[in-house]
Amino acid sequence: MTQTTLSRTCEDRVLAGVVGGIARRFGWNSTIVRAVYVVVSVVSAAFPGLFVYLLLWLLMPEGEG
Repeated sequence: MTQTTLSRTCEDRVLAGVVGGIARRFGWNSTIVRAVYVVVSVVSAAFPGLFVYLLLWLLMPEGEG
């Protein structure tokens, strides 16, 4: 199995591809990762989750596919 790097995905993208890229990197289902991310963001009063997403959007490179 080849190790994929952490990058935003172009194929499994809803907004910027951040959560899809995280799911692809670890071999997880992107729908479940998105659901967990939304629940954790809402429970933490949404702001930290939005801030982390925007930060990852800026820091994670765009993947090829």
